[in-house]
Amino acid sequence: MNKFILIAMSVLLLAGCKDKKKHQTESYTPSFQVSTPIVQDIVLKKEYPGYLSSDKTVNLVARVSGTLQTSYLVPGAKVRKGDLIFVIEPTTYEDEVKQAEAQLATSQAQLDYAKSNYERMKEAAKSGAVSQIQVLQAESNTREYEAAIKQYEAALNTAKTNLSYCYIRAPFDGRVTVAAYSEGNYINGSAEAVTLATLYKDDIMYAYFNIEDNQFLIMQLNGSKDQLPEELKNKISIGAGPNRQIIYDGTLDYLSPNIDLSTGTLNLRAVIKNPDGDLKNGLYVTITLPYSEQKDAVLITDASIATDQLGKYIYVVNDSNIVNYRHIEVGETINDTLRQVTKGLSPNEKYITSALLKVKNGMKINPVK
Repeated sequence: MNKFILIAMSVLLLAGCKDKKKHQTESYTPSFQVSTPIVQDIVLKKEYPGYLSSDKTVNLVARVSGTLQTSYLVPGAKVRKGDLIFVIEPTTYEDEVKQAEAQLATSQAQLDYAKSNYERMKEAAKSGAVSQIQVLQAESNTREYEAAIKQYEAALNTAKTNLSYCYIRAPFDGRVTVAAYSEGNYINGSAEAVTLATLYKDDIMYAYFNIEDNQFLIMQLNGSKDQLPEELKNKISIGAGPNRQIIYDGTLDYLSPNIDLSTGTLNLRAVIKNPDGDLKNGLYVTITLPYSEQKDAVLITDASIATDQLGKYIYVVNDSNIVNYRHIEVGETINDTLRQVTKGLSPNEKYITSALLKVKNGMKINPVK
């Protein structure tokens, strides 16, 4: 009898434990952070890789031969228009100028004498004192010396030009590179121009980049420029630092008249002010181009979006706190943390923002804001 009582009690105890465990399991509801979308007006932007080019670039070259007598160049320094940077030994060219001046002066004196003699010959011919042939000869001598004057004037101009080449000056404000030659080197610039340094005008920089032809068509068909606030039309921003932390504003000033058939892109250029010279020629940058404004855009945290083989998806929570797996279509990233949802989510719906790996479709949760 006691044996049967013990067995019955054991069965009851086991059943009670199972019921208690089942009750505890059914009563547990996990908590997840949820949020509703942010609805606001946004400016749609697209990023493109590009590079910078100086407003002007010129090689400072030697066009005459001689010893590099003096160098005033300070590598990387700012120079002003007209500043003297290099001097190539000018002695030989100074002598050539003096020689040309002397030849011109001699020829001028000969011309003056020839003109005077021609006038006397014409007067003498009236009284028959000289023949007509002598008059013609005097006139010919005058014309000959006039031609010689022009020749010596040209020679003097050439000599002065060559002398000016001995003094190499900055043609505009800018920054210079390191010198290719030091003082004392012989420069054979007469045979072929020799580059001594390069000057960059960097107070204004140009950013060159390409956009896809289909993106250009979308912008044209949608009238994107007309949808932008006035202060953003033709505006871009340049990211030129680590993680694009250094931002410069620029203005579009050139649009290529043709599409490059080999790449299917259109070339654009923007001008950026660079008063402190921080931006450098040849620097690769990220260019952000605003192309349209979106009214009442639906935005969610980018971290709440997951990806599978079908695309982007999120977990939406209904009024009964049941999780629903839902695919969405997304647009631009805003301020690096928010993502525009173009389809699949309404402004008043709730979505799970974190711990996505622990969420399952159809589960009931305790929403926490």
